[in-house]
Amino acid sequence: MTKSLSREAVAQYRSEGFHFPVRVLSAEQARFYRDRLEEQERALGGPLTGSMRHKVHLLFTWANELARHPAILDAVEDVIGPDILCWSTTFFTKEAHSPSFVSWHQDATYWGLSSDEVITAWIAFADAPVASGAMKFWPGSHLKKQLAHRDTFEENNLLTRGQEIAVDVPDGAGVDVPLLAGEMSLHHVLLAHGSGPNTTDDRRIGFAIRYIPPHVRQLKIRDSAMLVRGRDTFGNFDPEPEPRADLDAAAIAAHRDATERSAKALYAGTDRTEFRT
Repeated sequence: MTKSLSREAVAQYRSEGFHFPVRVLSAEQARFYRDRLEEQERALGGPLTGSMRHKVHLLFTWANELARHPAILDAVEDVIGPDILCWSTTFFTKEAHSPSFVSWHQDATYWGLSSDEVITAWIAFADAPVASGAMKFWPGSHLKKQLAHRDTFEENNLLTRGQEIAVDVPDGAGVDVPLLAGEMSLHHVLLAHGSGPNTTDDRRIGFAIRYIPPHVRQLKIRDSAMLVRGRDTFGNFDPEPEPRADLDAAAIAAHRDATERSAKALYAGTDRTEFRT
C-alpha cells in the first residue's frame, strides 16, 4: 500500500524518472512560505546567494518545517521507503525577466553519494509556467545511468559548476514541468533535466529538497544529514540539528559546518572551495 502516490504514479517514476504534479500545499500555504523567504531576503538586502541558497533547512525554522512536511514525506516514502534523511535543500530562484538558466544535467554527477536512491522534491513557492523557466525532464534518461558532463561555470547558470551533459538531448525529447504554487514534482537523481530563462513578470521560486534512505553513503567526505522520518540505524552521516530560531548563532554554526562539507564534495577536483551562486 502507498501513502500518497498511486501505484501508477510510482510505476511512472520508476520507468520515466519523474512524477508531477503533486499538490502538497494550498496556494495560501505556498504564499506563506514565499512571504517568509521574501521577508528574510529584505532583511538581508537581497536574494539568497552563495552558501545561503543551500542547506536552507539548517538556517530557518520555516524551511526545516517544510522539509518535514507530511504531504511531502508521504510521497517520498512511497518511492524510497519509511526511513528518510534530508540530505540537502536548495533554492532555485529566477527573477522576473532574468537570463538565469539551468543546463541539461544529472544531479548525481558531483555529489559523491554511493547510490542512485536519491529523490528530489521540487516545491513551487509561486506559479511556475513554462514561460517562467519551468523545468524540463528527459523521460527515461535515468536508465542511461551516469552520463559524461563538462563544467562551464557559466555566469547565468544556477548550477554549482555550470555543469552540462556532454551528449545531445534529442529534439523534442524534453517534457515541460509547469507547476502551480504549492505543487511539487519528484525526480530521480540520474534524470537529465534543465530549464530556460524567466520571461514573465513574476519570480520563479523553487525549493528543492533532496532525500535519501539512511543506507546511502557519502564517498568523498564525512558528510551530514537530518533524519526527518523513521530511523537511522546506519550512521553514515553526522546528524544535523534543527534550527531553534531563524539565523541564531547555533543555526549559523551548523549551517557553516554542513555547507563547508558539501562544497568540498561538490567542488572536488577544482580550485573552488565555496558555493559560487
